[in-house]
Amino acid sequence: MKSSVLSYEDFRQLVAERSIAYLRAALFLVQHKNERKVLTRPLVGELLSYASQVEELLDSYGARNNCRWAPFRFFTATIKLFSNISYELLHIQYSLPHYHLLPVQQDFAKSTEQTLLIIEQILKKATQYLVDEAERLKLPLSDIIIHDEFYTEKVLQGRLPQDLAIRKIETVSTTVSLLATSFLNLAAESKQILPKKQVLPSAVLNDITGPISEEKLRSLELRFHNLQSLYDTFVSATETEMLDKNLPILRGHISVVLHLLRTSRDFAHYIERHAGPTALKIVRGRKRIVEPEKLLELLCNYSIYFVIQYLTCAELLCQNMLRRYIEIDRIEVGVPPCRGFHVRPSTLISKLVLHYGSEVKMLLGDEEYDASSPLELFRANEKINALKRRSVAHEIIRLNLVPPNEKTDNIGSFTRKVIFTLAEHNKLIIYQHPLTIEDKPPAAGISLLEQVCDEIARLQVTGKIDMTTDLKVTFVGDKRVLEDIKLLAENGYGEDKFGNNIPLPERLSYLRR
Repeated sequence: MKSSVLSYEDFRQLVAERSIAYLRAALFLVQHKNERKVLTRPLVGELLSYASQVEELLDSYGARNNCRWAPFRFFTATIKLFSNISYELLHIQYSLPHYHLLPVQQDFAKSTEQTLLIIEQILKKATQYLVDEAERLKLPLSDIIIHDEFYTEKVLQGRLPQDLAIRKIETVSTTVSLLATSFLNLAAESKQILPKKQVLPSAVLNDITGPISEEKLRSLELRFHNLQSLYDTFVSATETEMLDKNLPILRGHISVVLHLLRTSRDFAHYIERHAGPTALKIVRGRKRIVEPEKLLELLCNYSIYFVIQYLTCAELLCQNMLRRYIEIDRIEVGVPPCRGFHVRPSTLISKLVLHYGSEVKMLLGDEEYDASSPLELFRANEKINALKRRSVAHEIIRLNLVPPNEKTDNIGSFTRKVIFTLAEHNKLIIYQHPLTIEDKPPAAGISLLEQVCDEIARLQVTGKIDMTTDLKVTFVGDKRVLEDIKLLAENGYGEDKFGNNIPLPERLSYLRR
């Protein structure tokens, strides 16, 4: 059914009736445009609430695509977005004394105040444009009465007594470990996505749809929101929270990161959706409310910068917590199929152990290795290769590939034949095709079996072949770390049997940093 065309006068009257409180808050900012620090939570709260309602009203009647009303709708969307950013920043300001944040390189409180002043100027400009549009549309501004006390915020000193009954957690270790582990994994993923240092806005101006896009920031925000909910559901107001002073500190870091990500999301949204050439046409030739470069600077050098800072210092906090609630276990897993503990598997295991910050040992026979050190794991290859060579010699004898009285005038061709037979029995893997082996006569005084085994060992050292093995190693340490090591081993330590890189499960994505 085709919809009827709405009369401009009827729509103007409807908007006038529904936007009185909204325009009153906007006029208040316009009247105080020469003052600093006029944003309060009552003022920003009203702007945010009423801008949201008016925007929905405008959209329900198609104002977004109407020449007369599109500018009013555009400024309303802008005011809603920057009111939301302002509310997040004000929340951070008032909550800072209770977050118990660990120290970072720059003064966070001062940076937050400076950012809020910039957003205040943006809001003043946006509300001025809105009021100008309201006058053009003949919305009744003169009838609106404004009193400063409407938006004054009274702040009381102190907090209410914490007198709710304290809950007791039956599985303290499991709950705290789950929380700390979840934070470590999410922190690693976030730091993989976000820029790791302050940057010039021009460096990311053309990459806003890349690593710091609104979509990715919104996804991270949601996951930190879920993490905060996990804490509030299972840890808040518990005996464990009272006894472990690190838990409220962790809660503060989760919360501040969440609120900073919300500001990041809104900065990115404005740059992607409201700062393009289409927006300039809508606002009828007016100057931009804010230049994209300025928002990129706030996005990168305030919001994301402090997200990284607080993630980094809270990682050590979580690692220390995990050490206190550690559950010791042991697992047995296979040796990496391709060349044992060479660079890739050793590095991945080391990263995994360092990620959690707890001690893990690898046992092979009577030898013990520090699993956090790639060099220590490399050392295990000496024993692994010796066991492989012994295993191959046993297979050569078992399959009677070098009979006791066998003679040959060419060790190279004879060894090649033995290798191909072993490969057919899945006892070794040939990496070089065609396999080149030096043709030479047998040495006097050394058995043929020894010479063949020596040639195979030489080819293994040079990486042309490798022996398959069912060798096992044992890892001992934190149960949570061992679970990830087991998952890594089940996925070939990140490579196939030929040493090619393969994808890791989502749970181990932090290892690809």
